[in-house]
Amino acid sequence: VQLQASGGGLVQAGGSLRLSCAASGHLFQIYTMGWFRQAPGKEREFVAAIIWNGGNTDYVDSVKGRFTISRDNAKNTVHLQMNSLKPEDTGVYYCAAGAYIGSRGKYDYWGQGTLVTVSS
Repeated sequence: VQLQASGGGLVQAGGSLRLSCAASGHLFQIYTMGWFRQAPGKEREFVAAIIWNGGNTDYVDSVKGRFTISRDNAKNTVHLQMNSLKPEDTGVYYCAAGAYIGSRGKYDYWGQGTLVTVSS
């Protein structure tokens, strides 16, 4: 599986961005899809995931109510709608895929990352 993330950019605090991740290959529906981010000088952290079977979602507490993850199995894509952005949301966002895993499981495939910068 190859993953291509896009949609990052520079936005003012309070603004919105929509990230997309396109997956190549087949059997997209067996993969839990996740978004992670890495801020400058910090470790990569889990942001959100949508489970392979049924589409249940999981979010880190800091983005609950502001971010929404969704998937389109027909188009092999996953999106992360980010609203009410804060400067602390700044970082490189990565999409990831793991077959048959839970939201916090081990992801085997990673995209190249897209930079999100939120100015105050």
